[in-house]
Amino acid sequence: MCDGRALAVGAGYGAGKITFTVVMSCLTAASGGLILGYDVGITGGLTQMESFLEAFFPEILRKMSNAKQDTYCIFDSQLLNTFVSSFYLAGMLASPIAGHLTRTLGRKNSMLIGGLLFLAGALLNFTAVNIEMLIIGRILLGVAVGFTSLSAPLYLAEIAPARWRGAFTSTFHFFLNVGLFMADLVDYGANTIPRWGWRLSLGIGIVPAGFIVVDAALIPDTPNSLVLRGKVDEARASLRRIRGLDADINAELQDIIQAAEEDKMHESGALRRLGRREYRPHLVMAVAMTVFFELTGVIVVSIFTPLLFYTIGFTSQKAILGSIITDVVSLASIVVAGLVVDRFGRRSLFFLGGVVLILSLVAMAWIFGAQLGTNGEVAMPRGYAMAVVALVCVYTAGFGVSWGPLSWVITSEIFPLEVRSSALGLSGAISGLLTFAQSQSFLEMLCRFKYITFGYYAWWVVVMTVFVAVFLPETKGVPIESMGAVWAQHWYWRRFVKPAPATRANGPV
Repeated sequence: MCDGRALAVGAGYGAGKITFTVVMSCLTAASGGLILGYDVGITGGLTQMESFLEAFFPEILRKMSNAKQDTYCIFDSQLLNTFVSSFYLAGMLASPIAGHLTRTLGRKNSMLIGGLLFLAGALLNFTAVNIEMLIIGRILLGVAVGFTSLSAPLYLAEIAPARWRGAFTSTFHFFLNVGLFMADLVDYGANTIPRWGWRLSLGIGIVPAGFIVVDAALIPDTPNSLVLRGKVDEARASLRRIRGLDADINAELQDIIQAAEEDKMHESGALRRLGRREYRPHLVMAVAMTVFFELTGVIVVSIFTPLLFYTIGFTSQKAILGSIITDVVSLASIVVAGLVVDRFGRRSLFFLGGVVLILSLVAMAWIFGAQLGTNGEVAMPRGYAMAVVALVCVYTAGFGVSWGPLSWVITSEIFPLEVRSSALGLSGAISGLLTFAQSQSFLEMLCRFKYITFGYYAWWVVVMTVFVAVFLPETKGVPIESMGAVWAQHWYWRRFVKPAPATRANGPV
């Protein structure tokens, strides 16, 4: 396997200096994860909140009060699934468009569009008087996700110094989990408010959306994006602002210009280029890393945690409290990942996380099978219920140091400039499709397959861990426009890619 230390050509530029502009710009971009996390997380507590169910899903309230109801099937409702999953379907459809606009309008403007759409969707949900308004609002939020979840990690990867790119890019996932944590805190308080508590849960999303709109208007666009659009002078000014007035930016700017010139040599569109043989590694990673991220079982933890805890016997309020505990674990584990990802590399964390995820999912399958069985009409003993909470925390920690932040890191850094936006647009579309499918079907899957659901996700974690071991090269410390050397030296992918061009690391621009 390739060692990133051996491939850090051109690493002298932007190798370690972190300027105030970099910090503030990266915090703004990472805040895109905040609004994504809030809108993902708010649905978990909301969909078992009495005031919300009373207003829109009274049939589920009747199931919750039925002592003979199969606990696996309490929340099995196609209309409820549609409310949750419309968000992800919209994100899937918007991602290819976002990929094109992120390339033509720039990373900064794409984030601004996403923030404005988040504002509109949050306002519509807050004022909703029927299920149709709720779903339309969720669709607007999903389109916003199509823009921010593509442009924000891309912005982070392009603006961060190569030495710290893993840490900076992982802040997107950290802020995503801050959003999840905020959502659970709001749900915990709103759950005690009769009749209109659900409006508070949906309305507070306006605040982080407004934050990213204001800040996105103030940050500079990335030099990579500006050069790609022919604005070399603006790119030079942006790079000087990012790296510091006393930094030598010539080598880095020249590498960016060279990457943009290679882009102009291609006649076909960027998305079409991904089908060519020399882009085979990039296409495979765009698809595989996205698919595997969705099949870790994170859909259970990030969206349905309160429903899962309610299923094993906790009250509505305690179920949300349990979700808050897992949020704290998640945040702590992501901080650890950010601190070590650029020291120990991406692959080591993937292996560690894979082992933890497999063991915790298998253990949950065993407890659910042994204690709830297949009919779900017997309450789970409190000791085993607490064990499930502990296992969810272990799972969350494993995900937080591996697939959670690293999926954003890897997909933001491995693609060459000429296909970067389109590859991320493709990844976003695949992610939206799979999340839509899982959020639409998970509650029914839990109802039909019971405890086997957790075994299903454990099997996929085995597959993806093997894939990482065989096919994913190490990318730590490699400048983003020098990533071609990683593929050219990989035992398998080198048969597809062209030899990496020499990096023009010196000379005036």
